[in-house]
Amino acid sequence: MSTAAFGTGRIVKLVILLIMFFGLWFAPVPAGLTVEAWHLFAVFASAITSVVLNVFPLFTSAVLACAIVVLTGTLTPEKAYGAFANAIVLLVVTAFLVSQAVVKSGLGKRISLYVISLFGKSTLGLAYSIFITDTLIAPGFPSNTARGGVLFPVILALAQSRGSTPDDENLRRLGGYLMFCGMASLAITSALWFTATSGNPVGAALAAEHGMSIDFGSWLLASSVPCLVVIALLPALLYRVFPPGITATPEAPGIARKELQTMGPMSRNEWITAVTFVIMVTGWILAAPYKLNLTAIALAGLATLMISGVLTLEDINKQGGTLVTFIWLAILFGMSGQLNEMGFMGYVGERLAVGLEGLAWPVAYVALLVIYVLLHFGFVSQNAQVLALLGVFLDVGVKSGVPVHLMAYALLFASSYFSVITPQGGSQNIIFVASGYLKQSELYRLGLTTTAFCTLVFLVIGTPWILWVG
Repeated sequence: MSTAAFGTGRIVKLVILLIMFFGLWFAPVPAGLTVEAWHLFAVFASAITSVVLNVFPLFTSAVLACAIVVLTGTLTPEKAYGAFANAIVLLVVTAFLVSQAVVKSGLGKRISLYVISLFGKSTLGLAYSIFITDTLIAPGFPSNTARGGVLFPVILALAQSRGSTPDDENLRRLGGYLMFCGMASLAITSALWFTATSGNPVGAALAAEHGMSIDFGSWLLASSVPCLVVIALLPALLYRVFPPGITATPEAPGIARKELQTMGPMSRNEWITAVTFVIMVTGWILAAPYKLNLTAIALAGLATLMISGVLTLEDINKQGGTLVTFIWLAILFGMSGQLNEMGFMGYVGERLAVGLEGLAWPVAYVALLVIYVLLHFGFVSQNAQVLALLGVFLDVGVKSGVPVHLMAYALLFASSYFSVITPQGGSQNIIFVASGYLKQSELYRLGLTTTAFCTLVFLVIGTPWILWVG
């Protein structure tokens, strides 16, 4: 590729990236870390930076990073490729494939027309309907990834019903706005409800080691005010920073009602899809008490849709982007997990946290929370960060004089809302990212804006509220 084709500006960014990579690779290894852990960090950080700088797409960066860590002996092939069999990664991909049946069968169009008939006078109204729907169903889902599998096909149908496709630059932003609202909604509703994601009980168990007793009611009491403020304001904020293009459609509800009448009763494929989804959702809700595997439930649903002919192999083959998403997600998921297993993230967290000891507790509290949130740039799993860092940061906060219930709740809630800080910051994001409506640069910009807004709300409004109810 010529210099002109590659772009001078991109070449400059590539040079900066290479300087960063080799600078980290050959830098002295900090005491307390292995050479492999440090080299893995150099590769992982460079891969993420290449995406942020728009040097390479996420898929290219991930594949190149995987090749480097294996060829240099930083990771064994088994560890580098291990996440390709990870249940969460398979769940994301399967949920994406299953969601195509909602669109193909016409059920998605029917649901979207119904939503438009109620909220469709404006795009902002549609965004609020996404947040409200997710808020209502979240307490019954122990997996935000599974919940994303329910929301995504409806959001996709809403975007398509307005003529928005990833290939049409003029209308793409409408779909992109709604897709990111879905991602943001999953992040904040997971903080609102104790049972909305599996990481919440894990974090609560760590807080219990400091004498905290957290149950469904106490969690909701502490989370309600800051979370509801975010839910009330965030769709409007995203609307301003990422205008969807089409804003007001006062005639849409009436048109939607007429189209629903034209569609007539539900077809065979719609009924099969609807029943399959209801069974899948029921299985996901009952997964925890009955020890059911979420991924197996999704695979069973996919098999049912294919056996019944609602989906065909041709439909699956058309989803080429799904394979791309599966590969880069598995690579980054595996590398992030290995960074954690090698002790790198714990090492960084401890060094940063210990450096704050001795500060006045309000200063330590704010600094610990902000650092904890920013460190999620290096994680692909929320649960991994909770296990690696929440206990460390909570311990330092308590030793610095921060009230234990304030520090615990602040870290627990952050462990959900920071999931959108990067596209790979939570497995539930990937199904929306794979839709193609949002560019990588937009995902990082919107993710950072949303995370900063949530952090600000939880600091300014959440702090006095938690202190008062605690």
